[in-house]
Amino acid sequence: MKLNKKLITVAIDSPAAAGAGTQAKLIAKEYKLFYLDTGKIYRYIGLLKLNHAKKFNYKFIRKKIKKLKMSELSKKNLLSEKVAISASIIAKDKKIRKIVQTFQKKCAYHPPKKYLGSVLDGRDIITVQVKDAMFKFFITASLNVRAKRRFHEYKLLNKKITFKEVLKNLRNRDKSDKKRKHSPLKKTKDSILINTTKLSKKASFKKIKAIMDKKIYN
Repeated sequence: MKLNKKLITVAIDSPAAAGAGTQAKLIAKEYKLFYLDTGKIYRYIGLLKLNHAKKFNYKFIRKKIKKLKMSELSKKNLLSEKVAISASIIAKDKKIRKIVQTFQKKCAYHPPKKYLGSVLDGRDIITVQVKDAMFKFFITASLNVRAKRRFHEYKLLNKKITFKEVLKNLRNRDKSDKKRKHSPLKKTKDSILINTTKLSKKASFKKIKAIMDKKIYN
């Protein structure tokens, strides 16, 4: 799919719990963009595999993705570590990635008419999904800081998990995302690095907004 020049397109890649989702939502709100958390789609399919193991196949996935409503991606049952592990495993499947990528590109290049463009965050948005995006950001943070953030999220959800478990899970997730054969997580030369380790949500967004405003309004 080719870029509609009238659209504002933002592509964000990042490791888990780096703050990309938060920044993507802020960007979407500020510039009236359609937001898609692509990782949630893989979590959705990961949950399908856990709940429908016997009929889980490519045809079943296509059918579910075709009827997918954005509200489905906001449900709390997608946030468990069990679902995250399942999502990480199915994300390695090339055929599943193709199904998801078709859906993601449609969202990126043909968002609902009420939006001025789109913002997608995930692991291979810049490298595969929206290569010609107007803005490309690689958002990251130290493993320890990311683990603390994720642990805090779980505490708010009353999840029974230790910090050490969260740290271990994130370390394994990083390895899986970076070492997978198809569409591994990596920073491209043309993407702008935003390290949120020592930045607040507000400070991180201020930095991103300054970059975007300069290009959009000048």
